[in-house]
Amino acid sequence: MPDATQPGRGRPAWLTAPVLTVAGLSIASGIAQFSVTAVIGDVASAFGTTSGGDDLTAQIGLPTTTIGVALALIRLASLGSLPAAALADRYGRRQVLLTLAAIGLTLTTLAALAPSFWFYIGLVALARPMLSAVNGLAGVVAAEESSARDRSAAIALVTAAYGLGAGIVSLSRTALPGEPSFRVVTAFTLLPLLALPLLARRIREPRIARDAEHSQGIPGAIPAGLRVRVLILSALAGSTALATGPGFTYLFVYGEDILGASTGFSSLLVLGAGPAGVIGLLIGRAGADRIGRRVTAGLMMLLTGVGIAYAYSGSTRALAIGYLAAIATSTGFAPPTGALAAELVPTRVRATVAGWVTVAGVLGAVIGLMTFGVLADATGSFASASRIIGIVVALVSVGFVLLPETRGHELDEDEPGHATADGT
Repeated sequence: MPDATQPGRGRPAWLTAPVLTVAGLSIASGIAQFSVTAVIGDVASAFGTTSGGDDLTAQIGLPTTTIGVALALIRLASLGSLPAAALADRYGRRQVLLTLAAIGLTLTTLAALAPSFWFYIGLVALARPMLSAVNGLAGVVAAEESSARDRSAAIALVTAAYGLGAGIVSLSRTALPGEPSFRVVTAFTLLPLLALPLLARRIREPRIARDAEHSQGIPGAIPAGLRVRVLILSALAGSTALATGPGFTYLFVYGEDILGASTGFSSLLVLGAGPAGVIGLLIGRAGADRIGRRVTAGLMMLLTGVGIAYAYSGSTRALAIGYLAAIATSTGFAPPTGALAAELVPTRVRATVAGWVTVAGVLGAVIGLMTFGVLADATGSFASASRIIGIVVALVSVGFVLLPETRGHELDEDEPGHATADGT
């Protein structure tokens, strides 16, 4: 079978079947994970008791505290993606990727039949680490199936695919007549689950992963010579989520309840997020290939912090500009950072590093949500809270200078017979 990193007839590596197929798995992951976000209110209504009262519990069906705890549990469950992804360094990309996809999609599909609220939450929480690992491993396979000149484009494709999966859920939910039950929307994951055997035929073990030595020891462990750079990269990825976690979560609360914006205004922002994300991916990909991974990632991170700070500065105009700018720059952060993560370490720990970056993003978002709330209460202002967090993220972006530049780096250079990533 020809090597995907050497495509024929002028076809770039990021448009070959192995990369397009793992992008398909990212679409499936996006469908499964976003369906939970889209229907959590419907789940609360289905298993709670709604009435004509004015309080939130009467309108939603369950106490907002209960829903908040449930969402926190689902988000924290993503921490399990680290050991799940690390298994790919021991047992191979293809086997682990397909197994995790099958388990995650099956659990989410079964959630459509849940007999109670917490049964539903339990199933989707169990599925979340599998699905998060699938998305991370899809990026690893895309990186390993492409050359240095195509790697950022391959990662951008996988990132866009996840967003497409989330968009499919949103659009389908809107297009269905009436108000579709959470069971119908959650059952969308049955479609990619049925398509999994077809996708499996096109997924292969990347040559570089097939030839590399397998990781030994505790899943998730990083060799001593690589720990500092992995720690720095993970901290930077988590710090970006420190801003995007609360910045994107509080969009509707701030826009509609604080600024008095209409629901139509909020809907336009959500629709605008798609094009903004695509623009961001294109900018991130171009910057990563032309001016370097570190500079582009640092600049995208800095602008994300600035965008979130501006979004909550006090007007609907600022909210629209800041939110869409932050969407573009945070999405543009993915191609250079994903390429950098793949190129900084040898193949034997590349999937493990992807797991650490995912976990850092989860922790960053959770800490950001908690910190934002505390700051907003302490200062009495969303603007002050967002400004503090935005400035911190912008300053931390300088940390990319601590990592080596890897633009033009071929992954084979880290394997036996070449200088390794830790210089030995």
